[in-house]
Amino acid sequence: MKPWMKIVAGVLAIILIGLGWAAWEGHRRFTAPGPSPKPVIVIIPKGSGTELIAHSLEGAGVISSRYVFAAGVKLRRVTLKAGEYAFPAQVSPEEAMRIIADGKVVIHKLTVAEGLTTRQVLDMVSEADFLAGPITRKVSEGHLLPETWHMVRDELRDDVIARMEKAMTQTLDVLWVARAPGLPLKSKEEALILASMVERETGTESERPRVAAVFYNRLARNMRLQSDPTVIYGVSDGLGELDHPLTRAELQTNHPWNTYTIDGLPKTPIANPGRASLEAVLHPAKSDELYFVANGTGGHTFARTLDEHNANVAKWRQIEKAGK
Repeated sequence: MKPWMKIVAGVLAIILIGLGWAAWEGHRRFTAPGPSPKPVIVIIPKGSGTELIAHSLEGAGVISSRYVFAAGVKLRRVTLKAGEYAFPAQVSPEEAMRIIADGKVVIHKLTVAEGLTTRQVLDMVSEADFLAGPITRKVSEGHLLPETWHMVRDELRDDVIARMEKAMTQTLDVLWVARAPGLPLKSKEEALILASMVERETGTESERPRVAAVFYNRLARNMRLQSDPTVIYGVSDGLGELDHPLTRAELQTNHPWNTYTIDGLPKTPIANPGRASLEAVLHPAKSDELYFVANGTGGHTFARTLDEHNANVAKWRQIEKAGK
């Protein structure tokens, strides 16, 4: 071999060794634990390229070198997705890449409790700072299904409300088909109205079929339903809450929800009932009870006659007085 050929061969060997070392070192740094001592959340906006994402991760302390990250992403030919991501402590650049490429975004939870009014639910959705856009969708009272909802950052508020509304419609449709025979309900809307009243009357699930039965029994005897929550709904402008006990004047105020002054069901639901209250209304208990009153332990005492009920009310008044 001629001398110059030996020199060229030597130079090539050095280059190959250098390239091999660089590749090995790059792989080592790409798969090694990252610098962050604690979990970090990073929001990657739509339209962000690999270099911008790498810069954001480096700036947040998730990775130590944006160049290593960008090179690793390009060599593996993966597509990175926009969204909000939670990176574990000391996550490697490779694992950070996988999290983003797989779209493992942060899931936010919003729990809508049973018995909230539509106005209250819309306020909750409006105040959720991880959602986007205004609420322009018009929703009737009682038509949003209470449950824990899962959402991603920048999901449109209108879309969230639409999901809640669709879920209530589907739930009511299924339960309505399986309802007990002979119920004096003309429509699913009436079931929704009555379920909202049951929801606001008791938070004890085992009582709900019994409360529903009381309302049915009163309707069958042409008795007014006399439900305090319906009065509260009407005088609170749909908020469903008062900052004071119901007054005699409010009980006598005539409006389409005051079941002390009107016959039958109120004009609309007074809240968004949960599945248990819907089931209670569509499968009420069998009883001849016509009255119930709070018992001081979170539940109610039921009665068949007015005399029994008056005695129960007197006991409740004593409990209230003792608690003051």
